[in-house]
Amino acid sequence: MGRVTSDTTATDAAAQHAPEPAGRPPVWRRRLRRFGYPASPQPDVRARLVPPFPEPSGRLWAVFGAGPAAAARLARWSGWAGPLLVAVFAGVLRFWNLGSPRKVIFDETYYPKDAWSLLQYGYEGTWAKNANAALVGHPPQLLLSPEHSYVVHPPMGKWLIALGEWAFGMNPFGWRFMVALLGTLSVLLVCRIGRRLLRSTALGCLAGTLLAVDGLHFVMSRTALLDLIVMFWVVAAFGCLLVDRDRTRARLAAALPLAEDTGYGAGAARPDDAVGDRLRLGWRPWRIAAGLCLGLSAATKWNGLYYLAAFALMSVLWDVAARRTAGARRPFRSVLRRDVLPAFGSTVVLALATYLASWSGWIATKGGYYRDWATTPEGRTGAWTWLPDWLRSLWHYQTEVYAFHTGLTTPHTYQSNPWSWLVLGRPVSYFYEDPKAGQDGCTAAEGCAREVLALGTPLLWWAACFALLYVLYRWLFKRDWRAGAIACGVAAGYLPWFLYQERTIFLFYAVVFVPFLCLALAMMIGALIGPPGSTERRRTVGAVGAGVLVLLIVWNFIYFYPLYTGMPIPKSAWHHRMWFDTWV
Repeated sequence: MGRVTSDTTATDAAAQHAPEPAGRPPVWRRRLRRFGYPASPQPDVRARLVPPFPEPSGRLWAVFGAGPAAAARLARWSGWAGPLLVAVFAGVLRFWNLGSPRKVIFDETYYPKDAWSLLQYGYEGTWAKNANAALVGHPPQLLLSPEHSYVVHPPMGKWLIALGEWAFGMNPFGWRFMVALLGTLSVLLVCRIGRRLLRSTALGCLAGTLLAVDGLHFVMSRTALLDLIVMFWVVAAFGCLLVDRDRTRARLAAALPLAEDTGYGAGAARPDDAVGDRLRLGWRPWRIAAGLCLGLSAATKWNGLYYLAAFALMSVLWDVAARRTAGARRPFRSVLRRDVLPAFGSTVVLALATYLASWSGWIATKGGYYRDWATTPEGRTGAWTWLPDWLRSLWHYQTEVYAFHTGLTTPHTYQSNPWSWLVLGRPVSYFYEDPKAGQDGCTAAEGCAREVLALGTPLLWWAACFALLYVLYRWLFKRDWRAGAIACGVAAGYLPWFLYQERTIFLFYAVVFVPFLCLALAMMIGALIGPPGSTERRRTVGAVGAGVLVLLIVWNFIYFYPLYTGMPIPKSAWHHRMWFDTWV
């Protein structure tokens, strides 16, 4: 799977933030050389701009009898083979018995029905009060009418759910299919993102495996809600920005001149202010792809807008750091002149255009809620009447939705404060039944419990709390950009909810930053194993400790698996899994 070089860390991060020579060595250093002072070689700026991937090791495959050539070839393939195997594992877990429970559970009462309505009318219609029971009846019935209904989330996520319904029908498997597929693909993305971020195939696959066995991600992957769809587009945008970062820095590195002074090492590149300050970075398709993904996340739920702001700013700061490393004397001014406007267009403008395009069905038809508001007496007044009617109607709809979200304070049994999320203070029960012996697969004389509980794998989340502290330490005190990127991913999905202390909010909103918790934990585990150059004893002890932690997390997922899937278990076994009173 490749060498574990997680704390690619001490060496790479220190090299990236070492004092940067500007063109030639300082005068005092040149004078010291006259007296025989041996100048230490300066780090190659190319390597600082784009740290190389470590050469994959074939030792693992050699253990299984592969020859040197075959072992090297298999090691190279592991960069894709490893993540694909992890994704297959995650997919089997998520698609196995996906149609169970054969019920409309929790907020599936909204989104699958809205998705089917989009397929029929292009907007959300109205369902009869007994529609949920009719959908899973024998035979099933679709009690839908074209009368518009008021919905408070954009349509993009519901269009994706509708793809599964179009392919497999209006049934639990059909409306959960696309969410399960995106949950599986997100595991693949995290494996590849972790590999690129940490420069280690093993740690990338570890981050993906942790995501595969997280209970909250697992449950959300098997339920037709919108939050996991937001998470998928956020993770995809993060991956696109990482690729854009590497390619942009490689372009800067390729433009740097070779050093004439031996202080830089033979054939090394040196910083150059002409390159750092004035090089145009040109066409950046990966940042455009990131803007598209961020637009799709916001077009699913509005909390994607926080990631749009955070990732756009992070991308610009990465440009500042790249130009500074390349030799820019005024990197902030250079970025303001050459990079900020293209970045704004590639992210913010494109994301907003994508959001608007997601409403195409509502715009193209006439039956949607508030679709004709601009033609009413209220809509004909004001200073913006010169705009198209559909645009003014859509804007009015958005303002009404904003007022709904900010004013939502209706108490709910499973609501929770974000202060309790990381320690899993109040999970959400999506489904619960207590069949008697002989019913619904129950074989216990005492009776059984069937529950689908949106609960993260406890040991994973509690370990991730320590991982977040480690990531903050690496970012604040070691200036490790990778730790900062992970922290940004967590903060953009978590901190905004503290602004809405009175609003009715739930733990499952946290699924959007679960991938970044897994990346943080993988980074900490890599540090636990030890950086390159550690003694054999140090790495052995670290590997044993890391292995025990990962195995405990996997065991913890297996232990709670019945609560994630609605399997019937004896009432006593269910009570044993209620570790805290707030979980009931």
